[in-house]
Amino acid sequence: MGNLTLNGATSGQITLAPPSVAGTNTLTLPAATTTLVGQSTTDTLTNKTLTSPTISGTPVMGASIITSGTVQNTTSGTAILFTGIPSWAKRITVMLNGVSTNGTNNILLQVGSGSLTTSGYNSIGGGSINGLAPAVNNSSTGFLLYNDTATDVRNGNIVINLISNYVYICSYVLGGASTRNVIWWGAGSISLGGALDRVSLITTSTDTFDAGSINIMYE
Repeated sequence: MGNLTLNGATSGQITLAPPSVAGTNTLTLPAATTTLVGQSTTDTLTNKTLTSPTISGTPVMGASIITSGTVQNTTSGTAILFTGIPSWAKRITVMLNGVSTNGTNNILLQVGSGSLTTSGYNSIGGGSINGLAPAVNNSSTGFLLYNDTATDVRNGNIVINLISNYVYICSYVLGGASTRNVIWWGAGSISLGGALDRVSLITTSTDTFDAGSINIMYE
């Protein structure tokens, strides 16, 4: 059988022209009311998965691949939770803007898959004040943000990266409005049972948040 010619709905014709082939080949059409995509047509694809694609030329992004969450105030309460982080996210950035508590106890950042993980962290955090030797604490219950006063506020980014097999590493350097010339730093790692889908900034002891805001972005 050679070419197959189809009459257009109102005018013209479309010719299906099979190439010369050896053996038998099968072209399976989708069992759906849809529009086929052509090699040289301009199309918008939705809900498609590309497995091991090769992209040549210069990619042009129609939208940012970095997704921001919804900012939450840290002016009260003991925990600020973000959920719904997609399983494909390889980097999560937690952004602090003037975050403060009313006490002197350390702050924790916990992550999780399905629920927050409260143990198994290998975390250290410290602060250097007025150029003096740093004070340091560690924690197995969360990524530790060192705190020793209720008057300091924190600005900066906490970055969490997937390294492999649901193992995530965290690092940060923070500073803020303070009369003490203080800078905070920390790092750590955690192994989760699945892809990270949530993060939460948590006070400890009886402290509560009393100033600032927090947001996340992921990519």
